[in-house]
Amino acid sequence: MLPVLLKTLPFFALIGLGYGAARARFFNEQATAYLTRFVFYFALSAMLFGFAASLSVAEIYDGPFVMAYLVGSGAVYVLAMGVAFARRVPLGEAAIEAQCAVIGNTGFLGVPMLIVLLGPNAAGPVLMILALDLIVFSTLITLIVTASRGGRVSPAIVGQLFIGLLKNPMIVAMVLGLGWSATGWALPGPVREFMAILGGAATPCALFAIGASLAAKSAERVQVALWLSGCKLLLHPLAIAFAALVLFPVKPDAAGVLIAAASLPVAGNIFMLAQHYGIAPQRVSAAILVSTALSIATIPAVIARVLPLMAGN
Repeated sequence: MLPVLLKTLPFFALIGLGYGAARARFFNEQATAYLTRFVFYFALSAMLFGFAASLSVAEIYDGPFVMAYLVGSGAVYVLAMGVAFARRVPLGEAAIEAQCAVIGNTGFLGVPMLIVLLGPNAAGPVLMILALDLIVFSTLITLIVTASRGGRVSPAIVGQLFIGLLKNPMIVAMVLGLGWSATGWALPGPVREFMAILGGAATPCALFAIGASLAAKSAERVQVALWLSGCKLLLHPLAIAFAALVLFPVKPDAAGVLIAAASLPVAGNIFMLAQHYGIAPQRVSAAILVSTALSIATIPAVIARVLPLMAGN
């Protein structure tokens, strides 16, 4: 595990650097917001386009892989909601907690870190996970929150969800990349170099932005944050491992990426959803902070276990 820990430390050091800069007021919340916007709309999108343009749909989509992710994640989602209901938490808050239990920081942390640590073949599975999170679970939380407020799931709401997906730069980048890949043409040299330079900014900027955003998070309701962090960092990868290795015939290398991605800490975009809907933002904030801090130890442990699995492919 020590060699894996040493490889992951630079990634977490960048997160720590961003956190320290924000805590020292050297990097304020407005600066963090603009850096996050740069990563989201430009650097990360360029990186995703570059990966997708070098892959085919067959290299990204795999039926058993998708089923393993949805079934494993669904089991933890239902468990988290059940525990929330047992605490007499309303439906909307229970759904937000369930979202924290299964949606990891795949875009800002998983894409740059897992592809470096697990190799370029991890790109396809990671992109598939990112797409499932954005399409399936982002849609699910919107529908549940709408229902919890007595709203009706109308065609207009479905249309808004579809338009939202079309406007998401990560989805757009992956679709355009796969579209280019389908032509069979290589990217022109200047375009390839441009995407490489811009995409190269994604890793340091995304990790720095994660750290800077954590400085504004609080650790209130620590017991709930610890429970949700345990779901995300431990139960989620265990459920995914069972689904991928026992229930569905997922290839060992893809299963390793799937399990490693499941060990990522709670995604920052859940906080934005919680703020948007006005549902338990402090609870989500604490879960993001606690799970990210604990993941310094848990991610290397999980990756150390999946590397032999992937090597045996």
